[in-house]
Amino acid sequence: MRDLLNDKLGEVHELLLVMSALVEENIHLAIKALLNKDFELADRVIKNDELIDSYEEKIEDLCIELIATQNPLGSDLRKIFSIQKIISDLERIGDHSENIAIIVKAIGEEDLIKPLIDIPKMADIAMDMLHSSINAYIDGNVELVIKTIKKDDKVDLLYEEIYGELIELFNDNKKYKNQILSLLLIGMNLERIADHATNICERVYYIVKGERIMF
Repeated sequence: MRDLLNDKLGEVHELLLVMSALVEENIHLAIKALLNKDFELADRVIKNDELIDSYEEKIEDLCIELIATQNPLGSDLRKIFSIQKIISDLERIGDHSENIAIIVKAIGEEDLIKPLIDIPKMADIAMDMLHSSINAYIDGNVELVIKTIKKDDKVDLLYEEIYGELIELFNDNKKYKNQILSLLLIGMNLERIADHATNICERVYYIVKGERIMF
């Protein structure tokens, strides 16, 4: 019975890693589509989100099967419930990447009102947070959890700067108002991605420590 439980948990673990890699790639592709006005790439991001959703469903089904047939207890049960939360956050990150791709297509060929500097910085930090949160999950590394969560403040600060700058531009450049609103939405989606990466870190801490992280 224990061997079967371990085998199934191993299968869940591997599927989660594949899902997280797809999600991380989709963030990268969405920002690349924005910077290069690559609408085929944006379509690829949108299509990839269907695959991400399918992985969430597979993992969720396996977790339900494990609970129903293997009667997991203690740390195993805590891990299964936490994994269900993690894949939910991964799926939401995938949705935010898809949102960015849709916004890229809406902006279209219109020249950007300004060179994009802070948005790519936000994306880099958010992707790093996601990557680190999954590494923390793999290694059970609570120090990495805490280090990663603290990076969310940088993302929030960049978003505040982007928001202030774009609102100022909005007041002076009504011609670009739709694009400015679109860029604000992209910043908001990146900020939410970082929040979900933070959530994943909190789940990892709970798996390892059996208690909620407190700051």
